[in-house]
Amino acid sequence: MKMTVRVVVVILASLVVVSRAVAQTRGITPEDYYAFEVVSDPHFSPDGASIAFVVTTVDQKQNRRRSTIWIVPADGSHDAAPLTRAPQSSNSPRWSPDGRTIAFLSARPAPGETGSDTPKNQIWLLPLGGGEPRRLTNLLNGASSFQWSPDGLKLVVVSPSGPSDTAKSPSDVRHYTHALYNFNDSGWFDDKRTHLWVVDAADGRASPITTGDQWDDTDPQWSPDSRRIAFVSNRTGKAFDQDRNTDVWIVAATGGPLTKISDHSAPDTSPRWSPDGQTLAFLSDPLDRAHPRIWLAPSAGGSSRLAVNGLDLVPTGLRWAENGRALYFESIVKGATHLFRADLAAGRAAPIMSGDRTVHLFDVSEKANRLVYAVNSPTHLDDLVIADRDGRNERPLTHFNAALTKELQLVPVERVPFKGADGWDVDGFFMKPVGWQPGKTYPMVLTIHGGPAGQLGFDWYPEFQMYAARGWAVFFTNPRGSTGYGEKFERGIELNWGGNDYLDIMKGVDAILAKNSWIDRDRLGVTGGSYGGFMTNWIVSHTTRFTAAVTLRSVSNFISDDGTRDFPYGHKDDFAGDIFEKFAAYWNASPLKYAKNVKTPTLILHSDMDFRVPIEQGQQWFRALQHFGVPSEVVFFPRENHNLTRTGEPKHLVESLNWQVYWFDRYLNGNASAIPPDAPAVTSKGSAQAN
Repeated sequence: MKMTVRVVVVILASLVVVSRAVAQTRGITPEDYYAFEVVSDPHFSPDGASIAFVVTTVDQKQNRRRSTIWIVPADGSHDAAPLTRAPQSSNSPRWSPDGRTIAFLSARPAPGETGSDTPKNQIWLLPLGGGEPRRLTNLLNGASSFQWSPDGLKLVVVSPSGPSDTAKSPSDVRHYTHALYNFNDSGWFDDKRTHLWVVDAADGRASPITTGDQWDDTDPQWSPDSRRIAFVSNRTGKAFDQDRNTDVWIVAATGGPLTKISDHSAPDTSPRWSPDGQTLAFLSDPLDRAHPRIWLAPSAGGSSRLAVNGLDLVPTGLRWAENGRALYFESIVKGATHLFRADLAAGRAAPIMSGDRTVHLFDVSEKANRLVYAVNSPTHLDDLVIADRDGRNERPLTHFNAALTKELQLVPVERVPFKGADGWDVDGFFMKPVGWQPGKTYPMVLTIHGGPAGQLGFDWYPEFQMYAARGWAVFFTNPRGSTGYGEKFERGIELNWGGNDYLDIMKGVDAILAKNSWIDRDRLGVTGGSYGGFMTNWIVSHTTRFTAAVTLRSVSNFISDDGTRDFPYGHKDDFAGDIFEKFAAYWNASPLKYAKNVKTPTLILHSDMDFRVPIEQGQQWFRALQHFGVPSEVVFFPRENHNLTRTGEPKHLVESLNWQVYWFDRYLNGNASAIPPDAPAVTSKGSAQAN
């Protein structure tokens, strides 16, 4: 076939354009975390015409996150726009019932104050007709959450208080008389307990309506007539002695005697009023380690009843809808997260939508007959989507991170079902490396989720994309013990940690290797955090098939862990007793017992302030591996807790990802000159310079 010169030029020009487009895409890096825009907390305006929500970004220079409040019209007639611009974070936007004001939380100073004068979150009011926000509350210890009364005249606020507010101790020691004295997210306890305050929306006058030194009061919810408030509290007097019996209570908005609504000995949570005020829906798991069920109870008091029969999911985010005929909720299921509708007349629940994605953070507008929710997937960060109440006619409302994702080559996730131990059906998930080519071999990283009552699947996991960008295949799975596959599956790990769950994971690895001959069997890595860290330690102490391991916030010794963690003896249900009753079972399930078998080079990442899996767990594992001559290194992150890889300081979060890259580069890629993230930078003149 003949071609003219012009045709050849056009073809060559097209190839140049294509090659440039390809060159512009790249795999994700740990540093891309600094550019992510995270969407959360959407709420419809009372008329359903607008949605307020929160966008969180990272201020890399100040090494902190900053949240701002945005608004977007529900009809998508124009792009979302920010409502707050202060350098301090603003969050928890809540519309006043008349739609004229948005209340929010912020620790910004009021006019004329310095920033140090207001270190606590207070409630601010932003008039939507114009004008600057004004601070409503001046609570001594700030506000952690709040809700408008339906008549718009008051707000109920959660705020801590305690004896030290008025009388200071001369000592700086920590003195406790209860077994529970710290918590991973909040640190060491003081004498303050959270209680409810009612605040006048006009002048900010605040009056406490609950008190008590031996319990916390949380999750307040106004009755539709603005006269009563439901809330959650463990008032047994044993809340700090390992008692989990929270109940739903009702108190008058002016304070006074309490009415107990729930009637279970297990935790009762999430009270939500029916539109007519006659009924409260709430969540409870009346049996130990059972999935929570949705219950209905008369708001005047009386016996509760199940709202849905045969529900084998974990419902969260309850919302009444359809004038009291239905309850909406979200739940994780088989690697995805969907919204569900519970038909109260029929006592049945069914999904509103489907698909391999995560649908969450939803709100319902009865006025507009619509839903708004956040949606993400393995190749897309959260954006807001609006749909009809039945899930139809979905339409995106926001397009955050669009510019960044255009630069990135992101890998989709493939579901890979396989047979686990005892023939159980187990889900695996697989990602090819960025730039995969047939005929070439690649390493693979196995990653294991925490929990074990958690799940992986079709969600946004930047670290997995980061592995793929480095040229490594990624495999993850939901072994027994995982959530989203029913109560029997989740409880299948009891009395058997490191047993069939380990076999499930190994059978998944075998299934992936059998289907993908291009994976290099001699270059397999394994990593995980929390339970995933335990399983990483267990794997390398029970097989030598892995070339490298990175274990994060991991359990190595169940005996010492149970005596030092924030929930003392928290594995009692897992081993049919505490460490004094089942000492051998705890030790037999501890990777430390088998440390002499480890040959896999292992990097240990742990946080100084981890109270869920205390730092001594990482210390014991590192010293054992050193004792037995295993190539190993340990990194301790200052000021961080168990949630380092989710909510840690941005610099530390990114560095933790770079430590993982460093270790796998060194041992999967065989790069003996791999440079650790804390190595001093070298200037052009050869002198050392701190990172």
